[in-house]
Amino acid sequence: MSELTVADPLRGRMLRSARFALHLITVLLAVVTAFRAAAVGVPLLPALLLPGIFLGWYGAGAAFASGRFARWWLFGLGVIWFVMLAVSAEFVWLSFPLLLLAGHLLRAWASIAFAVPVLAAAILAPILHQSSITFAHIAGPLLGGGFALAISLGYDALLRDAVERDRLIASLVRARDEMAALQEELAQTQREAGATHERTRLARDLHDTIAQELSSMAILARSEDVERMPQIESLAQHSLTDLRRIVAALAPAELEGSALAAAIERMLDALRSDTGIDVSLEIDPALSALPTPVEVVFLRVAQSALANVRQHSDANAVRVGLAMAEGSARLTVADDGVGFSEPAAAPGGSSYGLSAMRSRLHEFAGELQVRSATGEGTVLIASVPVSAVPVSSVPGEAQA
Repeated sequence: MSELTVADPLRGRMLRSARFALHLITVLLAVVTAFRAAAVGVPLLPALLLPGIFLGWYGAGAAFASGRFARWWLFGLGVIWFVMLAVSAEFVWLSFPLLLLAGHLLRAWASIAFAVPVLAAAILAPILHQSSITFAHIAGPLLGGGFALAISLGYDALLRDAVERDRLIASLVRARDEMAALQEELAQTQREAGATHERTRLARDLHDTIAQELSSMAILARSEDVERMPQIESLAQHSLTDLRRIVAALAPAELEGSALAAAIERMLDALRSDTGIDVSLEIDPALSALPTPVEVVFLRVAQSALANVRQHSDANAVRVGLAMAEGSARLTVADDGVGFSEPAAAPGGSSYGLSAMRSRLHEFAGELQVRSATGEGTVLIASVPVSAVPVSSVPGEAQA
């Protein structure tokens, strides 16, 4: 008879128990009033037939009525009850299950509108059958019927609240499951982004170290000069050391136990020894110790820039400078080689080495400036705002 369902098994059992009690009360009242009607002189056929029709309609509705049809079923049950009252005032007791049903199936205002004629009929029935009217005939239906209607309305309100609470709980459970799925998707996205970042880091490191040193080894090997073999062996050993450092995700080997200036000076000495290029290193006296992340970035930029000088510049001299200007650490690599056209130096140009340098510097809010023209040499200026660099943060180097 009800559209409401509850998810809690305990409340479900309570609801079934309440329905069973209502069915039992209705059947007992119909049987008792039928025998009382027959006892006061009502012919046996209508005294038994009318309660039977009432119970048959009641049973059909209790089993099948739902939604809007349940309300029409209740009105039909009320019509049958009014006919029964016209036969005998003894059937007035069936007003109680009617009022219980009204509070459960109808909205508050509709249940009250239904209760008014039911209570009026319950009070007037004894008068219509020429029975003496007493205070009990008036107070009984009013108090009993009003109490039945109030109980039904209160129980229905509690039931609807329970259904709404179950709906909210189910909604929260769905939201929790969706949140868990979103968190898993976000974690997966973060893992994929981390893997992409790691691949980019490894590509840059391999280009700046292993690839450059292998290129130098190839150039030395093509010279077919036996005296170059120690240099080739040294480069191979250095490449092996760098490769192990990259795999272990440690700081660059060049910085181990020494400052950036000393590491760059060793690279310049190797360049001069291998190529005969005149090299110089200028350190700003006002330059204080740089954070390790800045040293790592500048070391990699210097490695890549000097590798380009070695392979492409055909330079006679190269100058490297380290300075501090306006809160930014600055690394300058200048050569007097053949240079190249500006489009190749622009952001988004074809040089992977320049792109890798810019990518490294961008991670620390730094930038790379390239000044070059054909036949006029090249100047690379890498700058990083020192205040923006966390001391312990070295993407792709100190962290893994």
